[in-house]
Amino acid sequence: MKRIVCYIRPHRLEVVKGAIAATGVNGLTVADVRGTGNSPEASRNASMAAVLSMPIRSRLEVVVPDERVEEVIQSVLDCAQSGDGDDGKIFVEPMIDAVRIRTMERGDAAV
Repeated sequence: MKRIVCYIRPHRLEVVKGAIAATGVNGLTVADVRGTGNSPEASRNASMAAVLSMPIRSRLEVVVPDERVEEVIQSVLDCAQSGDGDDGKIFVEPMIDAVRIRTMERGDAAV
């Protein structure tokens, strides 16, 4: 199983959540975060690092079985990509285990 972490523009949040839900994934964590990435725009303005913009982004996290990873990534790309700079990033991380506290189920069954 994998954890998919997405940083997207906040105005794209609702449509991305809907697209992820349409893949059959119903467990989702969302938070508002601030940060800046490694975009070419930031590199050009490195001398202005002290006044670097820290825009608000939405962070979405889902944990899915390995066979669902590409489907979820594609659904995020379809809804979040505008072609402009700072569209966001998607990270995929391996998950060693998961445990559902109520039932003590483990692994994919806990997700």
